[in-house]
Formats: sequence, structure tokens, C-alpha cells
Amino acid sequence: MAQHTIRFRIRPDGTVEELVQGFRGEGCQLLTERIESSLGSVQQRTSTAEAFLSQAQTTSAALPVEQRSA
Repeated sequence: MAQHTIRFRIRPDGTVEELVQGFRGEGCQLLTERIESSLGSVQQRTSTAEAFLSQAQTTSAALPVEQRSA
């Protein structure tokens, strides 16, 4: 069974970068939609080549997210 990982990098300017690994097809986006809506608006979504492979293979994507002001 593949390991599922979500990593966040918070940059000094407050930008949050999200890296998702181990999800297939659209599973990455479905998983992260709630997390992203809590963090703020998505500025950019970049899918790797793995995101376009069949459901039997693993995907990953990097998603920079703009942090909401409190």
C-alpha cells in the first residue's frame, strides 16, 4: 500500500506551499479542497506528470496557497 503524505512549507511572506504525495488521479485535489479553503485562496495549482497517470499509479502535486489574514 502506498504511503500518503501532505507537507506544508510556510514561507517568510506568509505564502503556504502544499505538496501532496501518494494519491492517485484526482484523489489529491479531493483530499486537499477542505484544507485549502481553510488556508485561503489558491493562487496556483501545478500538477506533476504523475497526476495524469491511471488510478493504479501514484500522483503528487505542489499547491501554493495564499494565507488568509486574521
